[in-house]
Amino acid sequence: MMRSILEWWRGGTAAVETASTRDAARLAQLHGASFAHGWGETEFETMLTERNTLVHRLRLGRKTIGFAVSRIGADEAEILSVAVDQSHRGRGLSHTLLMTHLGHLAGRGVRTIFLEVEENNQPARRLYDKGGFVVVGRRERYYKQANGEQLNALLMRRDLS
Repeated sequence: MMRSILEWWRGGTAAVETASTRDAARLAQLHGASFAHGWGETEFETMLTERNTLVHRLRLGRKTIGFAVSRIGADEAEILSVAVDQSHRGRGLSHTLLMTHLGHLAGRGVRTIFLEVEENNQPARRLYDKGGFVVVGRRERYYKQANGEQLNALLMRRDLS
């Protein structure tokens, strides 16, 4: 299991590790708490067994508090989701998770990474800006909220080479 120590934190050592199917339930729980349309345990189990999908978990002590998921195609990848438990946000852990995840993608030969982010999601936009991503497009009314509101998505890109 690939692992990198992030920092010493109250509650134990934080680490980014390759996720496995036994993490599926917790990843689904985190996703559901972070996004309006959460992915289920079965969806995570499927992604965790696909060769072209890379999933990392962020662990603090013995508890998984975040994850990053990307799908790889040739020398490109798309970040599908990044989430950190609400109670652990604002500490820089998501940046370390993202950068570690990008390093593993580069190690698999990925040269260009794309993602979509809701235009008004300022914490996520700050994370991706800090991670070296730039806006390359916009999708009008891409995200549909439970209340019927439609929000714009920004398409972002980062080159690793």
